[in-house]
Amino acid sequence: MKTDATTYSWEYTDTFGGEANYSWVRRGTFKAPADASDALIMRRAKAAAGLSGCTGKRADFGDTMEFRPYGCCTVLFVSVEY
Repeated sequence: MKTDATTYSWEYTDTFGGEANYSWVRRGTFKAPADASDALIMRRAKAAAGLSGCTGKRADFGDTMEFRPYGCCTVLFVSVEY
């Protein structure tokens, strides 16, 4: 049985002092299956933001996931679009 897709939004921006700075920002959306794992959602978000293959630290804050690539002063936020 096929499940519906969920739309996610992402924001990729720079950081200053470890916090999101927004001196520049790239935004977009992507779709993933409604029952997608966090790992699949993050892979699709990284691909949409042009970060495929980058390693880093991921955190889950319930309604938002965050990815901080190692060696970069940037952060990628991913959330469900309602």
